[in-house]
Amino acid sequence: TGLYPTFAKKAEEEGYPEVAKTFRLVAEVEKRHEARYRKLWKNVKEHTVFKKDDKVYWKCRNCGHIVYNIEAPEVCPVCAHPRDYFEVWKETY
Repeated sequence: TGLYPTFAKKAEEEGYPEVAKTFRLVAEVEKRHEARYRKLWKNVKEHTVFKKDDKVYWKCRNCGHIVYNIEAPEVCPVCAHPRDYFEVWKETY
């Protein structure tokens, strides 16, 4: 994430303000990516990728089956895909 501000500064110095602006915008996106990856890494280290403290909705990314439980199932009861296909589901519409 530290590269883009440097790129922006260099572009500004070389007379490319629009390129500098783009690099600054990309830097903001990268900050969010880094925060997300750090949270995901924490989940992996703490073994909470497929197990939560409270019940949540788990959705199979293959068939769409939804389960309400603390843990994602080992295997989807509908399509038989493994646990890796499950993600925490949130309704966003």
